[in-house]
Amino acid sequence: MTKNNKVLISVLVVLAGIYVFFFTNWFTTKTVRIASFVPPFHAPDERHRAVILFRLFGTYQLTEIKVVPLEDFEQDPHATPLWHLISDSNSIPVEKFAYGQHIHGMREAIRGAEPDDLQTNVMYRLIIVAGHIRGVHDFEIK
Repeated sequence: MTKNNKVLISVLVVLAGIYVFFFTNWFTTKTVRIASFVPPFHAPDERHRAVILFRLFGTYQLTEIKVVPLEDFEQDPHATPLWHLISDSNSIPVEKFAYGQHIHGMREAIRGAEPDDLQTNVMYRLIIVAGHIRGVHDFEIK
């Protein structure tokens, strides 16, 4: 192999690497898009908890769900969550769920813990994990 061929192959490999890095999704972190809404004319559920619904843009097998006050989270990323579910095995794929809802295949991170009530006019952060895919959504109940 001549020196000229080695240089051409090296240039081709570098250009291919640049193309893969900048023009493909191979090195980007996949995220979940999330929307939230409070149903109109909603009444609090049996525990007098405000109803807030979350919709994922796609169906995901969740491994963790966490809701924390945004102000606490910004000061300490390990702040105590108000609602925290984890999956030890296989959770069912979901596209929609409500705050505090039991999701089959998931359990409370701390056994016996109940979701705390959400306050009005307070910003919260929902963090979900589905394997290596993450999603974050900030919301407020007015």
